[in-house]
Amino acid sequence: MTFTNLSRVAAALSVSLLLAACSSNKAELVSTQLAPGTATRPVLSADEAQIFTQRNYFALSGQYAQPLEDHWIPSLISTDSVQTQFVVGSQVGVDGATFTSVQEAVSASLRARNHGNRIFIKLLPGTYTGTVYVPAGAAPITLFGAGESADQVVIQLALDSMISPETYRNTVNPKGEYLPGDRAWYMYNVCATKQKETIDTICSAVVWSQSNNFQMKNLTVVNSLLDTVDGGAHQGVALRTDGDKAQLENVRLIGRQDTFFVNTSDIQNNYVTDHYSRVYVKNSYIEGDVDYVFGRANAVFDNVEFHTVSSRGAGEAYVFAPDTMPQIPFGFLVINSRLTGDGGFQGDTKAKLGRAWDQGARETGYVAGQTANGQLVIRDSRIDSSYDVLAPWGAAAATNRPFAGNIAPNRDLNDVNFNRLWEYNNIVVVGEK
Repeated sequence: MTFTNLSRVAAALSVSLLLAACSSNKAELVSTQLAPGTATRPVLSADEAQIFTQRNYFALSGQYAQPLEDHWIPSLISTDSVQTQFVVGSQVGVDGATFTSVQEAVSASLRARNHGNRIFIKLLPGTYTGTVYVPAGAAPITLFGAGESADQVVIQLALDSMISPETYRNTVNPKGEYLPGDRAWYMYNVCATKQKETIDTICSAVVWSQSNNFQMKNLTVVNSLLDTVDGGAHQGVALRTDGDKAQLENVRLIGRQDTFFVNTSDIQNNYVTDHYSRVYVKNSYIEGDVDYVFGRANAVFDNVEFHTVSSRGAGEAYVFAPDTMPQIPFGFLVINSRLTGDGGFQGDTKAKLGRAWDQGARETGYVAGQTANGQLVIRDSRIDSSYDVLAPWGAAAATNRPFAGNIAPNRDLNDVNFNRLWEYNNIVVVGEK
């Protein structure tokens, strides 16, 4: 099905003018989203949208209370002609491989004297089963796949937030991949020794980096729990990042619930979350079903496909769940991207673009100005017919706070009495994809 151009009309027209019209003559697509939108689907004006740029999302670092204005501008990750002693393959000595597991290579690189220079770890084509932990304070590390495409290098493991610490120990460390004295030992040990029945979401990541300046390129990370569980709460994180200035380029992240935990935390300091962590994701693919991109970091997603699947039968589906603090104006920014879904969302059942995550307020309920109030802008992107046209945002996770979009004249885009989930200049597809 193709689409024609639609001219802009007065903002008073109904929500149907948010939708792209159909035609058999042309394939050109033009956004018809008009400010202020509706209370269930708020839309930014061109003037309002001007501040939601990568430059502003990445402007600050340091503590929220005393930020530093350093305007991080990430450049493309360069791995051409990189010479490295850290090469991972299925067999040592084959194609220059010096390690057979990714964590072995990471641990060895952390023991090396590199004077803080960036460490490149090459992964030869293949599937590597196991976790990868990069601790806080590590030198800058780049993990990159040497295959022709991202799907030729796969890091995978099945981890479920609902497993016991004992099962976690047997799954993650069966051959002593983590030992006392290793720099990543504390990350493993805090999960392995939990005094709870389950390890929870924070320990369910296949790849987990707490370091600043962490990079990944040209590879796939899969939490292979996937559809082996029912549609209930089974968080299975593929990638968790906690540090500042993390970059992903040509990376595929695949899971179901909570695929990408784009976080800001410091496990060594009792999970302090009062500082900026910035993450840039470019030319990548992320797949999941419930809250599969979530967290508190300042994150920009540029030319990324977000693909929502129905295969686990979760019932409800949400792409994003930011938990930005109320005093922080920038959370997630999605630009030049595509939001797609599988065949399970082509009938009456539709996915949601996302919902706020009112983290820590399950007992108190949402407290305006104190509880996290997730911030997100999706702009200049294409949203296919898998998503709810009239009400694409759900009630908040943790509190079930109903979504409320601000469409008042001269609105405050950070009013704590409203949600901060916005769209601008998106192409919204109706009917066939």
